[in-house]
Amino acid sequence: MDALVTENKHIGKRLDVVLAQEFDALSRSRLKDLIKTGQVHINDKPISKPNHRIEKGDVIVIEIPDLVDPDPEPEDIPLEIIYEDDDLIVINKSADMVVHPAPGHWSGTLVNALLHHCGDSLSGINGVKRPGIVHRLDKETSGLMVVAKNDAAHKGLAKQFADHGRTNNLERTYQAIIWSNPPRSSAVIETRIGRSPNNRIKMGVLKNPQAGRHAVTHYTIIKELGKQDKNGSPVASLIECRLETGRTHQIRVHMAHIGCPLLGDPLYGMAFQTRANKLSKNAQQALIKLDRQALHAKMLGFDHPISGEHLKFENDLPYDMQNLISAIQNPIVE
Repeated sequence: MDALVTENKHIGKRLDVVLAQEFDALSRSRLKDLIKTGQVHINDKPISKPNHRIEKGDVIVIEIPDLVDPDPEPEDIPLEIIYEDDDLIVINKSADMVVHPAPGHWSGTLVNALLHHCGDSLSGINGVKRPGIVHRLDKETSGLMVVAKNDAAHKGLAKQFADHGRTNNLERTYQAIIWSNPPRSSAVIETRIGRSPNNRIKMGVLKNPQAGRHAVTHYTIIKELGKQDKNGSPVASLIECRLETGRTHQIRVHMAHIGCPLLGDPLYGMAFQTRANKLSKNAQQALIKLDRQALHAKMLGFDHPISGEHLKFENDLPYDMQNLISAIQNPIVE
């Protein structure tokens, strides 16, 4: 995806002309095809006419589909399997694994690994690109996921995940390491989340009550980490989050919104990078080694879609997050 915010020099020009000027890696004919096939949006609305006239401040987003969209192939990639039966499989996804193939990640994904492990038994409801996938985690987020091995299991699981536990027994909790600490030890964050008007790559909290989608996050502080500053706040905190909705980047957006972004978050924590200077040298090194947002899907509970039995799984924080916590709590004095 490529994006552009138009300026004075673009006013009144044709859309295809502006795109040709700003995206010289794409030919004029390729750009026209993208426009005509609905791959170009201006201010969130698809534009299909190459001669559309540009205004100042227009936000142009180009979705560039791969010219070749290969079907995923089985790959012998190790999986940490927590539970498996004839209907489903629960895995602990590592932080460096993409869930399903997409531009830039056509191989090495969870789907490639599952195709090797499960063969043809995965549910086909989501098509060949996402067989068995009923929910997902960001590449950099580690933790528990369940995958359906047949269509009946997929339908049953998808229904539970669509409801987010409001009227069923689905349980999902995450743990995260955040900068400082929220004003209350336990609270609910309720906002509208949608595409950020200032940066189309990011999601954001929107003030317009008609914009975006309703998002609710419950958080609880588990432990304050590190020495307190002059205002009595800790350097960081370990929190637990429960989602009542499932919006893109929801925890990351909500914690940044209240001034406590996740440590290591390259998208929503950039404005807080200088806070790393408050860490000891060994904690700074642990944060560098983390190389991702400090977010882990720690607990997953659901009703088995076939037997009806309630299943619940928990796992420890991965080593990189444990190491960061230890380094913040136990700074090496040099």
